[in-house]
Amino acid sequence: MADTITDEGEEAFGITDRLVADVLSAVEIRDAASLNALLERLHPADIAHLLEQIDGRVRRDLLVLQQGAVDGDVLSELDERLREEVIDQLAPAELAEAVRDLESDDVVDLVEYLDDTQQEAVLDALDAGDRVLVEQALTYPEESAGRHMQSELVRAPAHWTVGEAIDYLRSDVVLPDQFYHIILVDPRLKAVGYVTLGRVLSHPRDMPLLELAEENFRTFHVAQDVEEVAQAINHYHMITAPVVDDDGRIVGVITIDDAMAFLEEEAEEDILRLAGVGEGRLSDRVIDTTRRRFPWLAVNLLTAILASLVIAMFEETIAGLVALAVLMPIVASMGGNAGTQSLTVAVRAIATRDLTGSNVWRVIRREVLVGLINGLIFAVVMGIVGVIWFGSPLLGAVIGVAMVINLVVAGLAGTGIPIVLERLGVDPALASGAFVTTVTDIVGFLAFLGLAALWLI
Repeated sequence: MADTITDEGEEAFGITDRLVADVLSAVEIRDAASLNALLERLHPADIAHLLEQIDGRVRRDLLVLQQGAVDGDVLSELDERLREEVIDQLAPAELAEAVRDLESDDVVDLVEYLDDTQQEAVLDALDAGDRVLVEQALTYPEESAGRHMQSELVRAPAHWTVGEAIDYLRSDVVLPDQFYHIILVDPRLKAVGYVTLGRVLSHPRDMPLLELAEENFRTFHVAQDVEEVAQAINHYHMITAPVVDDDGRIVGVITIDDAMAFLEEEAEEDILRLAGVGEGRLSDRVIDTTRRRFPWLAVNLLTAILASLVIAMFEETIAGLVALAVLMPIVASMGGNAGTQSLTVAVRAIATRDLTGSNVWRVIRREVLVGLINGLIFAVVMGIVGVIWFGSPLLGAVIGVAMVINLVVAGLAGTGIPIVLERLGVDPALASGAFVTTVTDIVGFLAFLGLAALWLI
């Protein structure tokens, strides 16, 4: 079905407010026929989105009323925490039917975060051969290529011709639902190259496959970090990334769609961590969301107390000139915003492997210079404001110099802190924000109030 169009004429990926209202109404009056008519037209991703939008009670009623509404494709699209809840509500036969036609990597993604009972229920639903593949994938490290690879692939001896490959593909061999390359292997099943289906179909039957092999062929070890593989797929414009074992034998592939989905997920996690909310979803329970956010709010409280202690050191200075209390939040706020800008750029560059040891000092120098230039510009602006607002050129000079100092420090801290944390093995996206804010607040207040104490009081 084509994507549903909203009343405003915009696509909503098949889900509109009217559709959700119709589903809720059908569930409330227990109208299974209407509910089936609404769901059968939706893409699996849209059904998953719908299940994530409605509350837990309605979701449970929907699954009871419309058995079979959740198949393997829907399960693989669901958020992992919601997936556990849905699997618990599926009958064993319904679960078996749901996972039977999934690719091995989708099944692994489905079961890796389930508890032992749920995991066993899914594995029992698989054929013996598929179960072996999934259990083997689960033995690899969580973020490894082996854990996320698709075991279904098409191999061909490197000495074959185009005609032999086509005859093989047309035989009764079981093929993956989607594939882009034929992997060429030697007699020991070591991958030596791959050929796109387009090249196979566009050349004569007597053409050797090796002569059609792509030049940018490269393999990845099962233990290699899957994020590195995804980055390589994106960097080298690959469609298929062959995964090999310790002996160089081909054991699976990671395809471009899975790689892009992984990179998108990592980028989303980084954004959420920068805000200190972890990996929260709209479907999460109140207590889970509270527990996840509380530690970082506590950290922010501690950093705010540190900044307040700095202000308390200059209590007499502030009492002597009330204008300082009016202006000092401006310095801290500008530094915090500038630090967040540098921090966001640095964290994303670390995640995409663009920020490395070879360019780290150049990046730090650039951010510091940007802070200096912006600081000088806003120093002039705030100097003029200080003169016009309070009639004090010296006060304007104090806030101007403090602005320059804090924006330079913001550029340095926003870039340097995530780099240091990454070197220490700490996730920079999760921990950098609190440190950068603390530094810019403390430096901003110290610079502004310290200069005021020296020059004005």
